[in-house]
This record gives sequence, C-alpha cells and structure tokens, in this order.
Amino acid sequence: MAGGRLETGIDALGGLTDEDFKRTILRALKLLAAVTVTGAATLWWKMGWRTAGLLVVGAAISGSGLWEWMRLMVAVMERMDAGAQARPMGEDSGGFLHAAGADRGGALC
Repeated sequence: MAGGRLETGIDALGGLTDEDFKRTILRALKLLAAVTVTGAATLWWKMGWRTAGLLVVGAAISGSGLWEWMRLMVAVMERMDAGAQARPMGEDSGGFLHAAGADRGGALC
C-alpha cells in the first residue's frame, strides 16, 4: 500500500460511507470489550484484582472516547449531508470537548 492506494490501484478510503464509519467504530468498541474481558481475567489471575480493575477503568475511558468521537462525527456528517444552510455546531462540539476534558482529568478544558 503506497500513497493511500491498495496494490490493485483502488483508493483505500474513496468508498468509505457514514455507515462504514459507524460500523468501524462499533467494531473497535467490540474488540476493546473482548480484549478487556480477556486481559482483565488474565491480570486478575496473575497480578490480582487491583491490576485487573485498573485495566477495566482504562478501557472504559478509552471506550467512552471512541463513543463520543463517533457521536460527534455522526452529527457533523449528518449536517454536511443535509445540504441545508450551515448552522453553528457549538453545542455539539462544546459537549464533546467538555466530555473529552472530563475523561482526561480536565486536560482540554
């Protein structure tokens, strides 16, 4: 893969639709859940419940970031696809930034 093109010459992201994006994020969340369950069980067995708990908390923070990112991008894409007059997105993006700052200890706010 060179220059964003597959070896067949097809643009890798050219056909990515809104539904493809949503499916990709949801698959990432499912993968995160599976890895968290497996990892937490292994860590609990090897290193104790506290370490497993920290993994679960970290995965929850990561998952909430993915979920909020998906919600923001869906809102942006819906407004772009509507074709209506552009409206300010302060409420949507402000809520996203506030949640992102809260998830990361206020680093963005």
